[in-house]
Amino acid sequence: MNKYHIWTIGCQMNVADSTHVGAELEKLGYEPTNDVDAADVIVLNTCVVRQSAEDKAQGKLGALKPWRKAHPDRTLALMGCMVGVRPSPKLVEAYPWVDVFMAPSEAAPLVGHLRSRLIEEELAAIEMQQLRSRHELQDGAYPTASIKHLALLGEAPVAANVPVVYGCSHACTFCIIPFRRGVERSRPLAEIVSEVRGLVAQGVREVTLLGQIVDRYGYDLDGETDLTALLEAVHAVDGLLRIRFLTSHPNYLDDRLLEAVAALPKVMPHIEVPIQAGDDEVLAHMRRGYTVDDYRRLVARIRHIVPGAAIHTDVIVGFPGETAAQFEGTYDILEELHLEKTHMARYSPRPGTVSARKMDDDVPDAEKHRRLALLEAQHERISGEINERWQGAAVEVLVEEKHKGKWRGRTPQNRLVFFEDSRDLRGQLVPVQITSTSPWAMQGLATDAPTPT
Repeated sequence: MNKYHIWTIGCQMNVADSTHVGAELEKLGYEPTNDVDAADVIVLNTCVVRQSAEDKAQGKLGALKPWRKAHPDRTLALMGCMVGVRPSPKLVEAYPWVDVFMAPSEAAPLVGHLRSRLIEEELAAIEMQQLRSRHELQDGAYPTASIKHLALLGEAPVAANVPVVYGCSHACTFCIIPFRRGVERSRPLAEIVSEVRGLVAQGVREVTLLGQIVDRYGYDLDGETDLTALLEAVHAVDGLLRIRFLTSHPNYLDDRLLEAVAALPKVMPHIEVPIQAGDDEVLAHMRRGYTVDDYRRLVARIRHIVPGAAIHTDVIVGFPGETAAQFEGTYDILEELHLEKTHMARYSPRPGTVSARKMDDDVPDAEKHRRLALLEAQHERISGEINERWQGAAVEVLVEEKHKGKWRGRTPQNRLVFFEDSRDLRGQLVPVQITSTSPWAMQGLATDAPTPT
């Protein structure tokens, strides 16, 4: 039997895309392998949001050049944000040993390439014409291919990612995503619900609905639906225990959506909404569309409408022109708001973005590292303080897997919990009493029988 190997780096959307590609390859009769030399097809699913991720992908491409030359009958595919909506001639010229270039979330080019070897020439020609028609559409606004529920490999995960809106139509000056994933395209609600039902039938108990700006789900569907309606529809799926969604944007996270989070028991009190910077001038240069006070008011509304919600955020340090005083504004707002988790990154210019073309990357790298270290220390302290409040409390944990002899799972607020128990608790909701905490995780004891699922 033919085999495939997929290498993935980057965000949850990339993980979901890779799983979908694997499912499509299985339909063609391929099976997975971790042995690169045994693979007939290798897919590199890339990320270019950070320079380090792009460097790793380029290193992988270079390492696979001898493999591809030694096996002319095999296939090497490049996918994800390095390719973008359509591959540039410069990219194709730089990597002539790559057989297939795939836009993010699009398995069709690889499927068409492989199918042409398995079916008659006429059907292959039709498939290629369909692909050409899709890629000829302007601005990357090609139709979203129908995605069936995932043919997961081996034992289904307890928690799975489900993309609901591809691309992004809100271009921040620092972000490469709109250029690489195209304009936003929402999947039909019924298609998403069908996929979730398929996942649950395979054993999935929690889904995370994904979008670059997930709150904009349905904006391109002329008012037919929105994220609130999607949450309500997914909530009705029997056997599903938990729902999360990310990533939100301060401009689009409205009270109606927050009220749905509060009202729907399966939707977890866990909101991911980036601030990116704590200074209004920096935010304006980023083209974020809100002020620090706007974000402060949003956090207050979240905590009022969804009591006990965990709020996660993103921050970029060293954006072009960011002064030491402006960075202090970021430090101060994070200190004031005491958010549960902060994802941090040093600014790096991404070719093609507005900031790379129009702004000087004038904050020295050493200063970026210094600022990042200050935020990391602050985050560790704040996370430790927040987790310490749960000492002795009883929490409900959805058990995901065994890790170093202990069960590993998460609370509704997405806090990581480890505990020991001899029972098979995978995929079940278990009440756990917290016995110790750290900034990154909590330890506990199962206090009762798990909730039937």
